[in-house]
Order: sequence, then C-alpha cells, then structure tokens
Amino acid sequence: MSMYKAIVVTPVKNSLENTLETIKAIKNSDIELIYYVYDDFSDDNISKSLSDNATVLGYHYIHLSSLTNTPSPNYFTVLKDAQAKALKCNLPLIIVESDVEVKSSSLNTLLQFTEQTPDIGMVGAVTVDYEGVVNFPYLKFKGKKGTAIETERSLSFCCTLLSHSFLSKYSFEHLDKSKDWFDTTISYASLENGFKNYVLLDTPVLHKPHGSRPWKQLKYTNPIKYYWLKFTKRRDKI
Repeated sequence: MSMYKAIVVTPVKNSLENTLETIKAIKNSDIELIYYVYDDFSDDNISKSLSDNATVLGYHYIHLSSLTNTPSPNYFTVLKDAQAKALKCNLPLIIVESDVEVKSSSLNTLLQFTEQTPDIGMVGAVTVDYEGVVNFPYLKFKGKKGTAIETERSLSFCCTLLSHSFLSKYSFEHLDKSKDWFDTTISYASLENGFKNYVLLDTPVLHKPHGSRPWKQLKYTNPIKYYWLKFTKRRDKI
C-alpha cells in the first residue's frame, strides 16, 4: 500500500453528469490514490452507469445496498466504511463531493500541507464558482487573506482531508445516526480531540452547490417548498 497516498471517497445520489465530471477530475490527480464511489440508492439507470464506468474510469463502485437497507441519505454508513478502509490501509481520508471538480494538484496540495503541519485534524480546499469567486459553503471565508488559515469554524466535506491521526483517535461510531450530515460534528470533534483545522485559500476547487442533491436547489428557487420538505420529510438534518 506504500505507493498510495490517500483513500478518496465520493458519495453519490443521482446527478450522473456532475458525478462523472467529479470522478474524471479525481482520477486526473497527480498522486496515487485508492478511490471509492458510494452509490446511495441512485435511480437504477444511474446506478448501472456508475457500475459500468467503474472499470473504465478506474474506481471501486459500492452500492450502499451491500452495507445497509436504510433509505437515503446514508452519509453515516459511508463515513464509517471509509474510515475503516483508511485505517486498514494506514492512509488519510479525502472526501470529495459529487458536485465538486478538483484540479490535478488539489489533492496533493492537501496531502503536502498535512505532512508539513503539526497536530492537523482536517484541512479543506476553499470552494469557488466558475468565475473563481469563493462560494457556498465557504462564504464565511470570503475576503480572507493568506494561503492557509486555521479555523475553529465548521469545515465542509466538499473537498476535505481527514488526517490518519484524527481518524485513529475519533471513531465515527460516535456520530449521531439520526442526522443526515456530519461536517459540523466531525469538524468540532477534531478540535475537541486536540487537533487543528485549516482551510487552504490558495487551493480552490470548483463547487456546483447542491449538484449532488438537486432537490436542495429549492432553497433558492422555492424556499417555502424546501423548508416544507425539510421538516415534513425530515430531510437535511445537520
């Protein structure tokens, strides 16, 4: 396993075009990596495409029906399985969402920063739009100066590395299974366990907000319907 530098995972729910762009960008990275795509009960035709493309594009395809029978979203299952894989291989874990496109150097930059920075728990690449302007979910860092900033604010999993040291100290079994997303919980767990979190302002990655969960676009186009779905369907619990 020494030739590999990281375990990389992408959780997927439909949105095939965005997902394939994400996969191709990751496979173009300038490091050796082990890549898993977790299919969270996508539509049958999309699942078939993802499975068929696994050999062609060079990733490991995991349909979550092999790990759980819980309806989507299943981020807890993805994170727990990915942590186990990273620990088994003695490697850091990098999460790249299916609405993000990295550059060929992005993942290597995260790794190099981690290797050069003591007591690091998590490090995220700042997200930008097609014009290169910082966008959601990192608007809170818009206008900040420098190359890297240490932060006690929550990181997003858009494109984020979790160090092997942190993974070894904090088990994702402790996560609240009633929630859908765990970015905030895990960010704070890193700090609570004595680690430091960073955002790299000089390592932008393209983010197409909510491209991995198209229904969330309603937050901007039809907010009443969005919050109705959020609360009546118990979606998007953070």
